[in-house]
Amino acid sequence: MTESVDSELLDGLSARELFSNGSGLTYNDFIVLPGYIDFPSDAVDLVSPFTRDILLQRPFVSSPMDTVTESTMAIALALLGGIGVIHNNCSVEYQAEEVRKVKKYKQGFILDPIVLSPSSLIRDVHEVKNERGFSGIPVTENGKVGGKLVGLISARDFDFMSKESYDTPVSNVMTRRKDLVCASHDCSLEEANKIMQQSKKGKLPIVNDDDELVALIARTDLKKNRDFPFASKDAKKQLRVAAAIGTRSEDKKRLESLVASNLDAVVIDSSQGNSSYQIDMIKFIKETYPNLQIVAGNVVTTCQAKNLIDAGAHALRVGMGSGSICITQEVMAVGRPQGTAVYKVSQYAHKFGIPVIADGGIQNVGHISKALSLGASTVMMGSLLAGTTESPGEFYFQDGVRLKRYRGMGSLSAMEQKGSQQRYFSESDKIHVAQGVSGSVVDKGSIYRFVPYLSAGLQHGCQDMGAKSLTALRRMVSVGTLRFERRTVSSQAEGGVHGLHSYEKRYY
Repeated sequence: MTESVDSELLDGLSARELFSNGSGLTYNDFIVLPGYIDFPSDAVDLVSPFTRDILLQRPFVSSPMDTVTESTMAIALALLGGIGVIHNNCSVEYQAEEVRKVKKYKQGFILDPIVLSPSSLIRDVHEVKNERGFSGIPVTENGKVGGKLVGLISARDFDFMSKESYDTPVSNVMTRRKDLVCASHDCSLEEANKIMQQSKKGKLPIVNDDDELVALIARTDLKKNRDFPFASKDAKKQLRVAAAIGTRSEDKKRLESLVASNLDAVVIDSSQGNSSYQIDMIKFIKETYPNLQIVAGNVVTTCQAKNLIDAGAHALRVGMGSGSICITQEVMAVGRPQGTAVYKVSQYAHKFGIPVIADGGIQNVGHISKALSLGASTVMMGSLLAGTTESPGEFYFQDGVRLKRYRGMGSLSAMEQKGSQQRYFSESDKIHVAQGVSGSVVDKGSIYRFVPYLSAGLQHGCQDMGAKSLTALRRMVSVGTLRFERRTVSSQAEGGVHGLHSYEKRYY
């Protein structure tokens, strides 16, 4: 089927016509009209650029928020084909170590296991078992990874102990180092797998030449171990990861530590990216680290985009005030509806080969499809990934519902840290003006199930549009063969669940 269509049969509007009347549109304000299908959904190619020089197998990026992305999220998302952006609302050392964890990750190896010290109590082991669901815990001299391994405590060591004995030190009952089966730090996953099969142990500590604990392998993880054919990896076969910095002079020192940790891209994190501070930072990065990919933003207009592209940005992050926890548009009276912002900036940026990251307003897989249909190359997700097992924080129950805390980086609680203050140019303010809120989101389960659902949903969406790849989708937008239509309030209601007394809404 050719991309050209008889003008008499050309229904709906082109993207140019849809956004030509000056009205700001969100993702819910329009619908994409179906195209022609001559291929299965699993044939849709989801490869798309994150930056000018970094391609992703899946167009998914996690937001640099302290309730969304740390190393656990970044590792999982990279394995599944996307990339995580480590937040900077923390110390330089902490952020650099989170980046290092991603780059050093070896599939199947737990690099930050829970560790106890010899003086820890059986009560502590029970708490870990109740919270995490396992009890095979290594014991080191200092109670940390990197400490000298002295033993391992597991359920069989204390199963028959009474509650009165819970204050017993683990050193009294643990399996001691001389009786443990361990593996060297330079062993491969296949070699470790063989050792576990032969020893029939549940946990395999990994130690270095000084007998210090560097990692742990669990039999349950090996049993669940899968191949990740879409994993985002660099030339050294290490997982890709990005990290956020601000625009102040002290962020140059932060960037130095991040580069030493081998990050792949830096995201300059600012709520309003069109500033002299950001332009100066881009120029500094290009001069000091010429091979480092730079994601600039946030922007919502072509004028903003032009300044950052001229400065040397390799990708643009688009969105201002459209996130579920963001109140910038309400408080500052500045921003732009996300659909319009993504389309306008994408059309300009594509002239220079600069990819656009649609950041904010993504509530479901349909919104991902719409963002990409407007010209975005990837989508950045905050609330959609918050509440997953891999996001930072602990689950808690409220009214029988399992929840996780989620907050905007412009919320007052987040702005207690300097990184968030800088994002909103508020570090010198005597009174902080909140541009976000704190809240909670429902448990979404694991990223390892949720992201494959997003991928499959996106492939089905592209199939219905008649696009066999995201590259073809962007071309259809450019030439006007992808057609759109505005939605009234009643049409939006019709497009959702309606007319039922009750229903259960399950996505996967």
